[in-house]
Amino acid sequence: MSNANMKQHMETRLHPQRELALQATWRYAAAGLSASLVGLGLARFSYTPLIPALIAAKWFNTSDVVYLGAANLAGYLAGALAARALATRIGAVRALRAMMLLATLSFFASSAPISFAWFFVWRLLSGLAGGIIMVLAASVILPHISSARRGIFGGVIFAGVGLGVSASGTLVPLLLQQGLQQSWYGLGVLSAVLTLASWWNWPAGAKADAVPSLQAKHHRRSPAARALLVQYGLNAVALVPHMIFIVDFVARGLGQGIAAGSRYWVLYGLGAIVGPLVTGHLGDRSGFGPALRTAFLIEAAAVLLPTVSTAPLSLIVSSAVVGGFTPGIVPLVLGRIHELVPHSAEQQRATWSHTTTSFALFQAAAAYGFSWIYAQTGNDYLVLFGLGGGAVVLALVIDVGMALTKFK
Repeated sequence: MSNANMKQHMETRLHPQRELALQATWRYAAAGLSASLVGLGLARFSYTPLIPALIAAKWFNTSDVVYLGAANLAGYLAGALAARALATRIGAVRALRAMMLLATLSFFASSAPISFAWFFVWRLLSGLAGGIIMVLAASVILPHISSARRGIFGGVIFAGVGLGVSASGTLVPLLLQQGLQQSWYGLGVLSAVLTLASWWNWPAGAKADAVPSLQAKHHRRSPAARALLVQYGLNAVALVPHMIFIVDFVARGLGQGIAAGSRYWVLYGLGAIVGPLVTGHLGDRSGFGPALRTAFLIEAAAVLLPTVSTAPLSLIVSSAVVGGFTPGIVPLVLGRIHELVPHSAEQQRATWSHTTTSFALFQAAAAYGFSWIYAQTGNDYLVLFGLGGGAVVLALVIDVGMALTKFK
């Protein structure tokens, strides 16, 4: 057989293998997308457009509703802390499936206002599910994806957050026409369908549930990696005003009603669908360090925009851009971790777990702190947007400082 024929024969044999590998990769990404959609997109973000309806139906008063929203973020922190221990105990894929089931159950449990404590516990558990999913989903899937495409596939996984936001923003107003209880049922059914559809699409024999080695535990992070923990936490603070308050700000603060508030939430969700795909592609092309600095700059302007103008165009831009960076920052930080810790998958997973914990800690603290500030300032939303914008400006200053001093 000639060299040319042999080469053609080998390519013919390898082509089906490449197709099968690509199909498997997309199945894994679809499972990750479904998990982020259920655990974050729906379990966390569907609550925001429900806030005005919960108040109007007198299930809870204004301050209780805000604190219930913050309960989800506290649960997210607990989930980020518990994720690796749970994965070690039962396996990462089993943990992901269990958390999708828990998030689904939380919707049905929230359909009756039995008491503030009952609702608080289920909002907390839904946050717990989201935190565990955030830590484990990417670490289960990304090792099966080539390094050159991790940015874009990371974007696909976390686009589920945006899909969940958009789904909640479009479905919730329709479901509310049937009643508040029926809205929770509808979200529960959607979550159950997504959980079932993703059940068999996770990678077999995922290695993300291994206990970190002694070397990984005692690995000393570089100054840039330690700074990234703080930057990601400050970014979490910046997202809180839009994440919790934007619908209520438009609906009650500006007096435009629930329908108008929900429209801005849909824009937030559309931005969240596109955001991680754009940032992941940008990170693959330009490097994750420069892409992260660019993201911080644009995000700061978008978070601060409502303090300058509440005109419809300003709110449209602010909602869509901040929505884009809500999940869009994730593939950039993941990619940056791979740049800063290039030679150890174990250390990369440990760093990502700690970074997610930092995000959750800062976000939970900001949610409760902003809720208190909101009450103390007589429901002044603009103060919250100003504080959020200041946080991401500080993250940018830290990142620029690290780049100028050549820390790696």
